[in-house]
Amino acid sequence: MDNMIRTVNLSKHYSDVKAVSEINLNVRKGEIYGFLGLNGAGKTTTIRMFLGLIKPTSGDAFILNEKVHANNNELFNKIGYLVEIPYSYPNLTVRENLEIVRRLRLISNKKSVDQIINKLKLDQYANRKAKNLSLGNAQRLGLAYALIHNPEILILDEPTNGLDPAGIFEIREMLSDLAKNQGVTVFISSHILGEISRFATRIGIIHQGKMVQEIDANQLDMLCKKQLLVQSRDIYAAFKIILQKGYSNCELNNNTIQITDPKAINMPEEIATLLVNAGCPPSLLQVEEENLESYFLRTIEINGGVK
Repeated sequence: MDNMIRTVNLSKHYSDVKAVSEINLNVRKGEIYGFLGLNGAGKTTTIRMFLGLIKPTSGDAFILNEKVHANNNELFNKIGYLVEIPYSYPNLTVRENLEIVRRLRLISNKKSVDQIINKLKLDQYANRKAKNLSLGNAQRLGLAYALIHNPEILILDEPTNGLDPAGIFEIREMLSDLAKNQGVTVFISSHILGEISRFATRIGIIHQGKMVQEIDANQLDMLCKKQLLVQSRDIYAAFKIILQKGYSNCELNNNTIQITDPKAINMPEEIATLLVNAGCPPSLLQVEEENLESYFLRTIEINGGVK
């Protein structure tokens, strides 16, 4: 599969501060790549280097197999982007702002402004000045800038900032549709880990300027920890019964038995039957799965912790 975005040892240093250090990532055609990291991890700096907005200290970024540099205007006609706070002409309306973008992008279809206003649900704000928009609707306007020319690649930095849950859902569904049905490649940075896990097809984790991990989303289920939690009135008797039956990887913590044995996790009913038949029925039997947020925090803890 073609790499739409690729970096080779991409780095940016400011004096003695290493904002980004030797980032290597690959984003394939038609996928939604979730770029995850805490605030200050280096996400925006990396994106700015993708877009030629800042020059790397060392290393290279490639988009559509072309090396990124600020003067490659033809390349940027194929990219839509939203980086940090969306830029707009504050005293012009939403429609006027988008009309300027249409002309700058040399888009001949004059209906494209109305189409993107409708797509981003900005109809009722079309004649409102940009300076009077809420943060969420300003973000929608920024997304409209990024999408108006039907780009092959979308690069979005925290695109759901300021949106309410319904707005986040709408943007998620729209991006999923673009990737699945139109082949658009989406690179999206965020610190909202649970949200990204709902629709990203691949995930990269950056921490303190370094790439910690890059995985397919379907691998996440295997990497996230799972355990069976068991409680009983006589917890020590229950623990002894489970051990005697040959279940491995069992611990007793705070009156709860924690079992990571795959057999127990996949068939908790067998633990229930075992304890009931032994006269020590469980009062709690629950499979606990680590979510993306917990996995992320565990991963960065292994790679230097949170500072």
